[in-house]
Amino acid sequence: MEEIKVFCPATIANVSCGFDVLGLALDAVGDEMTVRKTAKKGIAITKIMGQDLPLETAKNVSGVAGMALLEKSGYQGGFEIEIDKKIKPGSGIGSSAASSAGAVWAMNELLGKPFSNLELVKFAMQGEKLASDVAHADNVAPAIYGGFTLVRSYDPLDVISIPTPSELFATVIHPQIEIKTSDSRKILKTNITLEKGIQQWGNVGGLIAGLFKNDYDLIGRSLEDHIVEPIRSILIPGFDHVKSSAMGVGALGCGISGSGPSIFALSKGENVAQRVAESMKEVYGTIGIPFDIHISKINTEGVKRIA
Repeated sequence: MEEIKVFCPATIANVSCGFDVLGLALDAVGDEMTVRKTAKKGIAITKIMGQDLPLETAKNVSGVAGMALLEKSGYQGGFEIEIDKKIKPGSGIGSSAASSAGAVWAMNELLGKPFSNLELVKFAMQGEKLASDVAHADNVAPAIYGGFTLVRSYDPLDVISIPTPSELFATVIHPQIEIKTSDSRKILKTNITLEKGIQQWGNVGGLIAGLFKNDYDLIGRSLEDHIVEPIRSILIPGFDHVKSSAMGVGALGCGISGSGPSIFALSKGENVAQRVAESMKEVYGTIGIPFDIHISKINTEGVKRIA
């Protein structure tokens, strides 16, 4: 195989209570990438459609992640990458992660799968480091593994796949403002109280238990963030109103997707997810900020071949 085209899913990171350790992959929105082998060593990004992003390898997350893999592979040739960028940068649904994960997953396929998913996450994290100054894995892990993932440890890296209840749907609204991940990290506190820590890790444990047990009520009770959301939510117009409206029509829980400005809600069943979408639209229609909205099943495959 000399060429492959892949779908690279958008992702929701943190999932309220799991800052930098929890994430999930979406099915309804993502980038498409075409990657092909070349005789010339190195990586060339030849085309980017949909967004104005740098073609230079060292300035593009897919190039940086791809070079990390290439240097470890021993492959004497190189790769060309074309990106159809359907996830807007700064949206909070893993734009940089999709490009990073898609590049390394596709390259690994073309090389005969010499690297494990865990190794692919390590390579993709280098793209995240370029994008946000921090090599976090909460977006790239679900993009590569699919479904929900828990980053149990960063040193050494340990990623655990978590089961996904079949009726779980996500609704995501992306108000058309940009919040850079690097900027939203700077406003966070570096110390928390023991009380807040106890609340937070109780919710992380509860969420994971709820996912394993298909206990939607437990999932909902656990989707609370006592540490990051109170700080970051002030950057998102109408956040509190969107959250209360979503919960009022039946969402299990609602929070900030990644670093924002996107807001996500999880629901049991597509009908509830649709009602949540309508409630979110109504809020932003009143505020007068343009938005995109997505309703999606959880993507349990991660990056996948489409041609």
